[in-house]
Amino acid sequence: MSDANGPAAPAPGPAYVVQVSGLTKRFGEIEVLKDVDLAVAAGEKVAIIGPSGSGKTTLLRCVAHLERPTTGHVEIAGERIGEKLVNGKWREMSDREIARIRTGIGMVFQRFNLFPHLTALENVMLGPTRVLKLGRAEAEPLARELLRKVGLAHKAADYPERLSGGQQQRVAIARSLAMQPRLMLFDEATSALDPELIGEVLNVMRTLAQDGMTMLIVTHEMQFAEDVADRVIFMDHGRIVDEGPPHELFRAPSHPRTQAFLHAVVDRQVMAETAAEIAGETPTP
Repeated sequence: MSDANGPAAPAPGPAYVVQVSGLTKRFGEIEVLKDVDLAVAAGEKVAIIGPSGSGKTTLLRCVAHLERPTTGHVEIAGERIGEKLVNGKWREMSDREIARIRTGIGMVFQRFNLFPHLTALENVMLGPTRVLKLGRAEAEPLARELLRKVGLAHKAADYPERLSGGQQQRVAIARSLAMQPRLMLFDEATSALDPELIGEVLNVMRTLAQDGMTMLIVTHEMQFAEDVADRVIFMDHGRIVDEGPPHELFRAPSHPRTQAFLHAVVDRQVMAETAAEIAGETPTP
């Protein structure tokens, strides 16, 4: 359609926060990622599942440019991370330029990596004061509000050694949120936790999802992925081999490899539940 001023502008496309194009990553002779393409829209929650060694963690690390792609590239909110165009040629970014883009990416990994000599409040305040250059008068209320958001307002003065694993991971999430990211990356955020502590971290992640945060989530918690994700990606041998809405991929996977993986996961869960039931039985005299 056109008007007196000429053709109408095309409708804007989706606002992609992450665009991965032709991403390949090799470590020596081992090809960990193989020509991966992925786009994540603003507000979208994408869960990444697959067997160990399938490239899930490496994909997240390449998105944050903690690993440099061998070939291909990653864009964050339309800006390529790790490279910039100079006189018509792509050149490597400086560490400072990469860090600037990375401030928009929150990262939560298996290990909490809190500073042991800082309280929970001080851990959360560190990024805003050191990187965002906020004064304490601004950073402290922000940090306290984020600790409240993750259910730990009462632990602000505690050091990490006095916190449970689940509490430490929630502080780590608050610390990432303090940088006001547009994207959150979660890499098996509950895998280092005791079973009874997993739920408290997943509940915080559910709240973030409900608040509209864009999220890439590597997880082995299938029920959580089905409940929270807009889309689930299955990776195997460095490739995305299947993807779709959770209810479709989990209930009726079309790819044979996805079928086999999910069947094995269900079998392991049934075995674990059976073992727990047996352990909980009291022998009759």
